[in-house]
Amino acid sequence: MPQTDAELLRAARDDAQPFRTLYDRYAERVYRYFVRRTHDRDAALELTAETFAQAWCSRTRFRDRAGGTAGPWLFAIARHVLAQSVRKRRLERAACERLGVMERLDREPATAEPEAAWLDGLAEAFDELPHTQREALELRVVEGLAYDGVARRLGTSEGAARVRVARALAALRSRVTSRSMEVTR
Repeated sequence: MPQTDAELLRAARDDAQPFRTLYDRYAERVYRYFVRRTHDRDAALELTAETFAQAWCSRTRFRDRAGGTAGPWLFAIARHVLAQSVRKRRLERAACERLGVMERLDREPATAEPEAAWLDGLAEAFDELPHTQREALELRVVEGLAYDGVARRLGTSEGAARVRVARALAALRSRVTSRSMEVTR
């Protein structure tokens, strides 16, 4: 007799095989959900994997509110994963644009070596940042942590972590912009 999704999730607390059965039931539907929204099969695969990773991590918190089915729960996780992905992409794109490191998307990439003069002094500017801003920027940009992870590592609130990263980016942008203006004179 086939088990309900809720029964599988209860059993998955102690054994991974029932979760595999749940995965087999829903993976294709979750993948199609992401393909329809992203129009990118590779991104859909990554988002599907992240959805099931989060479902696995939160399986002990599952509450059966849909008559034994885990579909609504899984798709709520999928919506959350998609929203996180969109927010992260938007933040990364904005940071790249603020730093001036992003080419316009509607033109071909340059074939000649780019002029690197605008990078002169970037390392020094980074070193001149206050320690708290430099550390926050490294965690967010270099290590790729989400703001809650940056906050945990810094022992501060998520809001304070966002402020530190924003101030660091603004300071670097200001220094890089003033440096590039000097170079073009």
